Amino acid sequence: MANAPSIQFLGAAGTVTGSMHLVTASGRRVLLDCGLFQGLKELRERNWRDFQFDPTALDAVVISHAHIDHTGALPLLVKRGYRGPIHCTKATVDLLGVLLPDAAHLQEEDAERANRHGYSKHTPALPLYTAADAEQALTQLRPAPPYGQAFPVAGDITVTYRRAGHILGAATVDVKLGPGPRIVFSGDLGRYDRPILPDPEPVAEADVLLLESTYGDRIHPAGTDDELASVVKATADRGGVLVVPAFVVDRTQELLWMLHHLEDAGRVPQLPVYVDSPSATDVTEIYLHHPEELDEEFMAEIRRGQTPLHTAHCHFVRAVEESKRLNDLRGPAIIVSASGMATGGRILHHLAHRLPDPKNTVLLVGFQALGTRGRSLQDGAKTLRLFGEDVPVQAKVETIHGLSAHADQNEMLRWLGGFKRPPRTTYLVHGEPPAAKMLGDLISSKMGWSSRPAQDGEQVPV
Repeated sequence: MANAPSIQFLGAAGTVTGSMHLVTASGRRVLLDCGLFQGLKELRERNWRDFQFDPTALDAVVISHAHIDHTGALPLLVKRGYRGPIHCTKATVDLLGVLLPDAAHLQEEDAERANRHGYSKHTPALPLYTAADAEQALTQLRPAPPYGQAFPVAGDITVTYRRAGHILGAATVDVKLGPGPRIVFSGDLGRYDRPILPDPEPVAEADVLLLESTYGDRIHPAGTDDELASVVKATADRGGVLVVPAFVVDRTQELLWMLHHLEDAGRVPQLPVYVDSPSATDVTEIYLHHPEELDEEFMAEIRRGQTPLHTAHCHFVRAVEESKRLNDLRGPAIIVSASGMATGGRILHHLAHRLPDPKNTVLLVGFQALGTRGRSLQDGAKTLRLFGEDVPVQAKVETIHGLSAHADQNEMLRWLGGFKRPPRTTYLVHGEPPAAKMLGDLISSKMGWSSRPAQDGEQVPV
């Protein structure tokens, strides 16, 4: 049937980044997420292609959460003509006010640096989009009503958000196609029993489920506090600097929470901690402005007058000159800086400066996509390409997998257990092929559901 409702997978299918799924029903077109591709060069180059749809023909965009692989193409969408609403939670509105201008600044900075050093194939090198495009996208954001409350997005298509527990403002997206079927998009599912945010909320039913599969092939290890304490103490004993590439949303805040509690328990020394990211500084303040998003443990500390997102000697660095002065910093100390996969931002300068010294440690605390510098370090690279030069990796490189904000295999199965009836079909998105296949096979064998990885570009009926 030509007018039958459908979903087309336009990103994060067969890969983790570039989340984008087009829902078509009753003559309406709704885009779920609008993210940038990150990692491998062939993926990054996809950001420069035309969208596989006419942006001006979209009726609405619905965003699951603020991470750039789910929102970073919004300025590009408006640059290419989209002027409709962009729906998201209230906390996501606030976070995007920081993240989208920051993403545009990085695009402009990369283009400017390429032109200055002449290492682009294009003359002149141009940014993917500009700060003006990001500002235009921000004017189109529409804050949703509270979690659990349905709201219209296009014609008789309605959306209900529920807490996903992944980052501040992250939601699962329940899309009801009028009197027709129901699509549920997990967005990125968070963890259970973690600090700061409540657990992911269950969803009762769906006809079609789009489920993330980032960690579909593994279980997060326990003992994260012990691992972090061990790395901090070992680096301090060497007199080194612990450099942590960290996402500005959630990872930075959870690190501060953990370091604060490890210090209070006397398990790590009270070291100077520098959060070298204006964006992470802004985001940390945004967390405190959204008590409706925070769990009871966090709010209880606030009520007791504590500052759970600060360590004893915590410094938030905004100015460029102050950031540059950190090159003179002697250990032991901790520098937390963005981006989390070392794809850009101030962390690159800290890596260039600190990697050659074996006293230092680089601590990876989140998913590292194929093709990123973070993944290269994780895989044991002997040198890292930074600012056109190969920098020797003499520093110790450590990874703590348990700090991930993504649900692992067991946690995803736990969330799926909340459905009162199985979806007719479950498509695995937002995962590299081995992870998506393993999770799909597990869902089929353990739960008896119809489940398989989504294929890039395919259009499926709902």
